[in-house]
Formats: sequence, structure tokens, C-alpha cells
Amino acid sequence: MRTANDAAGVTAELAAVPAHERVALVDPRFVGHVHTLRLALTDPRFPAAAVRGALSVQPEARTALARAVTAAAATARTSGSGGGAPTAAPARALGPAESLERETAPTGVPATVPGRAGQARPPLGSAPRPGADAGGVDAGAASSADAAAHASGEYAESLSRTRPSGTTAAPGAHSRVDDLAAALDAEGVPVHRPELGVLVAAVPADALSRAKAQDAVDAVDDERVRLRSAVKSRDGFFTTFCISPYSRYIARWCARRGLTPNQVTTASLLTALIAAACAATGTRPGFVSAGVLLIASFVLDCTDGQLARYSLQYSTLGAWLDATFDRAKEYAYYAGLALGAARADGDDVWALALGAMVLQTCRHVVDFAFNEANHDATGNTSPTAALSGRLDSVGWTVWVRRMIVLPIGERWAMIAVLTAFTTPRITFYVLLVGCALAACYTTAGRVLRSLTRRAERTDRAAHALAELADTGPLAELVAKAASRGPSSYLAPLSAALGAAAVLAGTAAAGFGSWVPVGCAVLYAVLAGVAVAAPLKGPLDWLVPPLFRAAEYGVILILAACSEVNGALPAAFGLIAAVAYHHYDTVYRIRGGTGAPPHLLVRAIGGHEGRTVAVTAAAALLHHRNQGFTIALTALAAALALAVLTESIRFWVSSGAPAVHDETGEPA
Repeated sequence: MRTANDAAGVTAELAAVPAHERVALVDPRFVGHVHTLRLALTDPRFPAAAVRGALSVQPEARTALARAVTAAAATARTSGSGGGAPTAAPARALGPAESLERETAPTGVPATVPGRAGQARPPLGSAPRPGADAGGVDAGAASSADAAAHASGEYAESLSRTRPSGTTAAPGAHSRVDDLAAALDAEGVPVHRPELGVLVAAVPADALSRAKAQDAVDAVDDERVRLRSAVKSRDGFFTTFCISPYSRYIARWCARRGLTPNQVTTASLLTALIAAACAATGTRPGFVSAGVLLIASFVLDCTDGQLARYSLQYSTLGAWLDATFDRAKEYAYYAGLALGAARADGDDVWALALGAMVLQTCRHVVDFAFNEANHDATGNTSPTAALSGRLDSVGWTVWVRRMIVLPIGERWAMIAVLTAFTTPRITFYVLLVGCALAACYTTAGRVLRSLTRRAERTDRAAHALAELADTGPLAELVAKAASRGPSSYLAPLSAALGAAAVLAGTAAAGFGSWVPVGCAVLYAVLAGVAVAAPLKGPLDWLVPPLFRAAEYGVILILAACSEVNGALPAAFGLIAAVAYHHYDTVYRIRGGTGAPPHLLVRAIGGHEGRTVAVTAAAALLHHRNQGFTIALTALAAALALAVLTESIRFWVSSGAPAVHDETGEPA
């Protein structure tokens, strides 16, 4: 921590802090909760964040902050005030966060509180951690927040208070820190201002105002608020009422023992893999154990996100691990059930397992594509959306609608119960019917919204949809040759015709025919036509899921019709590798870094290239006993190696985004 008494002093202190470190400015008159400062000073997802009297800036926004502080210093010199700094009284430097509990709070506040980007010390009162986790964020939430709160004298009495909802502190005095936050906004640096709810952040103007603000702080138990905010505002019925009431306390227990969200995520994955292994035994005790462990894995899956929100540990790896591990757990469990069915009574349900994976992945692509197409659209209103909003005001309809879409909580609970008490075949039948109905419900509703709303899609949305399309060199050549202007419905119509042609042709001709190859080539041509213009039409968000359905469906049909030993498990592995690539693309786009390198997308063929390759392999190798299985296995291994190598390189790099899914449970 460093202390400055005026704007010129802040400028000098900022210059002394290495450019790769994050800094925070806190007004010495600040009164508020420790968790308020945590929210403002320790979230790595935003270039800048602020509450009343406190501002934090990540390295990428340091230049803009320096300009704002320099301008403030020049203004102060011109006015002859000699002041105007974010702090007014000197404070002695404090030691590391773990030693602050032994310190007496000084009278001032550090104007510049540096902390390494992506690092944080344990919260005061918790056991000190020896180091940071793999994601770069240690288990506590906030060296800057805790140090600044402690230095302002607010920490000691702020952790066990309650305040009636709706109570607010007085508007307070003018603060130069707030001026700097406004200056960053004016420069185009987005300043995140977290919702505080009943938490207090104030800069009192006089002793009376300070006393009132202190009373408001005393009236609120910020630990209770912190626990409540650890739970997502939008979750499924099962998660909200059967998991979150106790998983939040597991999250707090983990935080107090220095566990990180990434460690809990890994524990959830291991638990699910053990559940899959139990299911693979094919015995009733194994199936019962698998169901219990699957629920335990889901509890840990909820806990990792709640731990991240509780301790504000949004690491660069966290969202990637959470998303990819969720899919790995579910699909590994499907494979375990298929192996268990074969062991139990020789029942071959690999086609059902593969169908469940294809259907679930396509559902997610519908969600991702629709959200990307519409989240920043202008004039984004429709009668359907208005009706949905009115239904949300009726409590019971909210839960019914969330259950209809069969989110991850309900889905895993259903799978666990069916595994324990029925057979794998029944489990897959119920899962496929439930997911199909949910897919029809959500897709129909989104199509209706898109047709009835008057919205203008942005260039960013069109670019995101193009990246989600995962177009390869074959379709790119067609797109260049068939360059066209924007059209309302040509893109989804071309994609739908191509998908229908290749799926129907493959199903009708069967394994070993050259007809699917011709249909795959036609599909590549129509896919090129679909992406030949920016995807800004009302239904253009359907293009990526149609491509996913075509590619995955062709692999499923050929493997199921081949009757070649091992073809379905090999197809399962191939689709799992390709699906991982598509999920990786989604989370890169969500993090604002764009899709994987275009060279990688071209190297793995794009969706249309892989479809042509698989149909050609089926036609060429149909007369060989294990030829098709070997081809699928080799293709799966090559794709997995290429995609995983690039993905791991990106997500462990310093340029990876600190993203976290706050939108509710995925479908």
C-alpha cells in the first residue's frame, strides 16, 4: 500500500507501481462494509470497478487512470487549492493481509492500494494461504479490499451486523475518487459498478453524516449478504430448493480453509468419473452408488460457483474448467451407463447414449447462438417477450417454465434416480424424450420471439454467429464465390436445406453407399451460401445449431447403421472431441477474445469438411471389418489432440479472460 496526500502525490505513487499490477484508490472518509470494498476492488473481470469513494483499475486501464489523475493534479495547481486528492491524511504502510489483524487501524487510507493482477490474499480472519491457485487467484477475496477496509477503521466492527432492507446512507461529500471514475467512463473505459443492495458505501461530509453512515453499516450483517449473493439469482427449481440452501455453507467452509473454486470443480469432476465407473459395473449396487455420487458431484458443481461468488475468485481458468468439466461429467456418465448396460445383460444402448449427447449439445448451441444474436441488439422488443415478462410476475409460472426446459439440476436428478431404480435403457429413453420436449419448447419460443420482434443485430453479433458456425475451407470457397447481400431468411433456409439433405440422404442410403458423400458435398455448398453474408437476419441464429445437428447426426446415423463392432463408441469419442471444440469457442466468445485461431478451424476441416470426411470413410471402408471404427478413432484422436493443445495453451495464458457464468443454469 502507498499513501498520497494530493493529486500530484497520487500521480507519483501510480508511476512507482509496476504497470502489470492492479491499483485501487480509496477516499479516506469512506465508510462501508468490507464486502462492498471486495466487490469494488477485487473482481478481475472488469478493467475498472467502483463504488462510492473507492475505485480499482486493472493494468489495461492504468494509462487512462494516469491521464485522469494528471488532469486532476493540473486542475488542482491551477485552482491553487493544493489538494483535491483521493486522500487527505497520511497513513503508515501496512504489512501483508495476513498480518493486518494484528495492526491498529491508522487514521488515513492508502490512496493507491496495489495488488497483482489476478492475485488476492485471504480475507482477514481466515487462515493464511501459502500461494495462489492455478487460475492466479488465491482463496480469499481481496488484498486491496481487506487492507483498505482495515485501514479505514471499518473492518473490526463490520462483519456481524444487520440492517433493515432499504436503509441507505446520506448522499455524502464530494469525492475526487468518484471524479476519477467518471473520467474513466468519459474516456471510454467501462467502469463496473456492482449492485450493493443493502450494503453501504458512503463518503460522509461531516461528523453527523459519518455517524449515520456508521449506524447504517452496523445495521447490516454483510456476511449474511455475502452468503446470499453467493447463490445465482436465476437457478432451476431443484438447485434453488434442494441444493443451494446448504451448498452455500459448504462454499463458506471451503473458503475458510483456503480451498479454491478450481479445486472444488476438480473434485466434482472426479466424483462424477467415479459415478460413471460405478455405473459401468452393470450391477444394481453399482447403479445405486452411481446415482448417489452423481448428486454429490452436482452439489460440488454448485459449490464451486458459489465459492467463486462468495470470495470473488473469478479466475482465468474457472469458467473454462466449469463449462468443460460439466460436459465431460455428463457425457462420461452416459458412456458409463452404456458400458453398464452391456455388462448387465448385453443390452447395446450406445446409440441412445450418443443420441442423448447430440441432443444435449445441440440444445446448448441453440441457447448460445440465440443469446449472442440478441443480447446487444437495438430495439429488441416483441409481444412474446412482453408476455414472458408478465408471466414472470406470477411466481409459480417462473418455476414451471424453468423446470420445463430441464436444466442441469433437474436433468441430473432425474438421471440419478432413474439409474438407481431402473435400467440404462429406460434412463436414456426418458432423458431423450424430456430433452426433446424441452428443445422444442425453448426453440419454438425463441423462433416466435425472433419473428415478432423488431431488432437490429450488431456487427459484433453477426461476427459471433459466424464464429459459432465453425465454417471450414470448403464452405469458405463457396461463400467467396457466392457472395451476396444481406437477406432476411436465406441463411437459415440454406442451412436447413443442407442439413435436411445430408441427414435424409444418409439415413435413406445407409452405410457403405456413396449417396451420403454426394449429400455431404451439397451440404457444404449450401453451408457456404448460408454464411456468404453477415448473419444479421431475424432467424440467422439458427444457422450454428443446424450445422451442429447435421454434423453430429450424420456421424450418429452412419455409426448406428454400420453394425461394425466398436463403431458407436468410436463415434461417441469423435463427437465428444468436436463438441469440446464448440464449447471452447463459446466461452472464448463470452470472454471477448473471439473464436480459436482460424488456422486451427481450417486444420480440423470445419463442420462441412468433417462431414464429407466421415461419409467418405464410410463409403470407402464399409467392406473392411474394422476399417470404419479405426477411421473414426483416428479422426477423434487427431481432433482431440489439436483442439485440446490449443485450448489449454490459451486458457492458461495471461491473455485468457476472467469470465464467469452469471446468467443462470445452462439448459
